[in-house]
Amino acid sequence: MKKLTPKELLPCSVAVTLQIIGTRWKVLIVRELLNGTKRFSELKRVVVCSQKVLTSNLRELENDGIISRKIYPVIPPKVEYSLTKIGTTLKPVIEELSKWGDYYKELEKGNDAK
Repeated sequence: MKKLTPKELLPCSVAVTLQIIGTRWKVLIVRELLNGTKRFSELKRVVVCSQKVLTSNLRELENDGIISRKIYPVIPPKVEYSLTKIGTTLKPVIEELSKWGDYYKELEKGNDAK
């Protein structure tokens, strides 16, 4: 998959953000990489999806400039993923999503008590 061109980006800024990180897997990948560089196997343990789905989402994030991939010339192959400079700018977005998730869970606890 290639990087989106300016013509392919949606006119709404929120929609553009969702175009780039709008799947549940991409948000979780970015969340994990905010804690530092990770190998594929480390991401696979915490982002519980199929290998195919994880690989696809990693490629899309790389193509969009959110993450970088470093391949080491060793056997077995070693690949590490980390956030790019632009990827790290997603930190406040992920933090706010986390806060909202906490808020919603508390709200739902109150509705269960009724």
